[in-house]
Amino acid sequence: MPLIEVTLVHGRTPDQIRTLIHEVTAAVVRALEVPQQSVRVAVRELPATHWAAGDVTIAEREAARESGGEAS
Repeated sequence: MPLIEVTLVHGRTPDQIRTLIHEVTAAVVRALEVPQQSVRVAVRELPATHWAAGDVTIAEREAARESGGEAS
């Protein structure tokens, strides 16, 4: 039974998450030729303060962009 885990920054609507689950499930069914009922999808949402690249959080990048600055 395939288990697909998706991690996103918090902020999507419930409809967007539902659409993502549907599309991921359909892609796994096609690619692996498994029954839809066997596909598991787990979506994790993280706060923008808990996700970083290059030692700069997404929240810091967004704040810098909004203030006209540029986070590294």
